[in-house]
Amino acid sequence: MSTLRFVSLPLALLFAARIGLAQTDPGVQTASRGTGATIINPSNDPNGFTAFFNDGFNRFQEIETVSNSANTGLGPRFNSNQCSSCHAQPAVGGSGAATNPQFLIISSGVAPDDTLPSFVTATGPTVEARAPFFLNSSGEINTKAPNGGVEDLFTVTGRSDAGSCSLIQPNFAAYLAANDLIFRIPTPTFGAGLIENLDDSTLIANQVNNLKNTLGIAGTFNHSGNDGTITRFGWKAQNKSLHIFAGEAYNVEMGVSNELFTQDRPLPEEEQATGLPSACLNLSGTGYPEDTSNPTQTTNAAVLDDVSAFANFMRFLAPPPPGGVVLNGSQVPTSTIAAGSALFNSVGCANCHNPSPGVTQVSNFVPALSSVQVNAFSDIEIHKMGTRLADNVAQGSASGEEFRTAPLWGLGQRIFLLHDGRTTDLFTAIQDHKSSGSEATTVIENFNKLTTTQQQEVLDFLRSL
Repeated sequence: MSTLRFVSLPLALLFAARIGLAQTDPGVQTASRGTGATIINPSNDPNGFTAFFNDGFNRFQEIETVSNSANTGLGPRFNSNQCSSCHAQPAVGGSGAATNPQFLIISSGVAPDDTLPSFVTATGPTVEARAPFFLNSSGEINTKAPNGGVEDLFTVTGRSDAGSCSLIQPNFAAYLAANDLIFRIPTPTFGAGLIENLDDSTLIANQVNNLKNTLGIAGTFNHSGNDGTITRFGWKAQNKSLHIFAGEAYNVEMGVSNELFTQDRPLPEEEQATGLPSACLNLSGTGYPEDTSNPTQTTNAAVLDDVSAFANFMRFLAPPPPGGVVLNGSQVPTSTIAAGSALFNSVGCANCHNPSPGVTQVSNFVPALSSVQVNAFSDIEIHKMGTRLADNVAQGSASGEEFRTAPLWGLGQRIFLLHDGRTTDLFTAIQDHKSSGSEATTVIENFNKLTTTQQQEVLDFLRSL
């Protein structure tokens, strides 16, 4: 297992330029494409969900505190104190921004007694950290003791609103020394309501069609342990719905207990031993869960708990529109992008990154979610990605080397790539799909047989998404 070391964005771009002199990633497209708008047509919103989208949009940007404010419940452990701090690029609801908000957590006094982990950098990706295995008493990996849980970066210790709660951060130095630390970056949520509204039968029919290939691509689905249906959100498609996705993130990433995840969350090693100390429980002073519905509030949207509001915000975010591409200061011709699209299909990329896995069901929320082609460039399946991308963390039926096919819509405006943000360069990200055990190896070999011009056309196409 290799430990990932992140470099700053400028250095990463220079490195990418050096290794890919023949091909140039056009890079993050800065022109506005209208990303971050709602899918709802306000003039065709019979159930009044526009107000719920707007309310969720506002709550998604609120800063959480431990106690003594309207937004209580932060901690005892957390990775950030605001949903939009992690989901900011290129608009609220997206992925990690160029300037990492986690780098400022210590200096801004949000976690005054903590130390900034060495892998959190000012211009590196926003991350959560996981240790695939527990360490033994000698600080070595114990492969018989799988961990895989999130090791929250920060604690509320030392804050004026945290009382006498005293916690130490995970021993990241020991995990790094043992090569036992992996990272995940935030997934963008644009168009997520369309993915949520795909029927299982549609996805299964699409899978049957995908299996008709000679590229060594299999693919399967992750499934809910509760009702057995296809799960679809998260890097390993481990979450069934946007409601569950939001509830888990509120609890794991910010430490806020809620109606779906009702207890404060200890670290994995604390869960194996004593749990959280009593002085770190019920820090908000309001009892559990900290996030509940608000029956005395008005308007109607305000009655919802935060998790439901977050889910509605993500559910009603429009899919990211494609757009033009600028390379080295010049506009890329549409004919070049079209040629790249054809090559993307011919080498086999589209066998997993399906231009569309199907059409949505009729929606009981808003007409805009009904009977819509989902142009996500994903099959929503999980695939074996081989030794280079494996993170040794299993979630649901997804093994340590399996990942959901990441939707590529919006790729043109994404900064950090792959599940751990290890690169900002598309060419490098493509090459990292090839390794021992990867279903994508033959596809990448096909890509590598293209001429330099053809490879450039594929890169241009990808940045148009």
